[in-house]
Amino acid sequence: EVELVESGGGLVQDGGSLRLSCAASGYTFGDYAIAWFRQLPGNRREGLSCISSSDGNVYYSDIAMGRFTMSRDNAKTTVYLQMNNLRPDDTATYYCTVLRPPKTPCRFLSSDRDYRGQGTRVTVSS
Repeated sequence: EVELVESGGGLVQDGGSLRLSCAASGYTFGDYAIAWFRQLPGNRREGLSCISSSDGNVYYSDIAMGRFTMSRDNAKTTVYLQMNNLRPDDTATYYCTVLRPPKTPCRFLSSDRDYRGQGTRVTVSS
């Protein structure tokens, strides 16, 4: 059974930083692209970053480019999202998401077929 456990969220001031973690288990880590999404108030979902299963490259959406950095530790089957210069409009629940099927290219549109964790809440105060 695929399990994704996010952590590292919390309350931070405008301009601050947070590092999110996502511990993955229950599948072959390298066989699937894995991405970070966030869900904003009103249930709008935004893709942030993605690590490709084919080449290991990291891809960023325009929202995340320049402020967010995604990385992974294969030995720990964990991915991270370093978020800097946070703003109040970054307030959201952040999810790591395993994109299905295996070997699918990175994308920033989520699917109901994807595996998703419970999320970690990030609140940025002004």
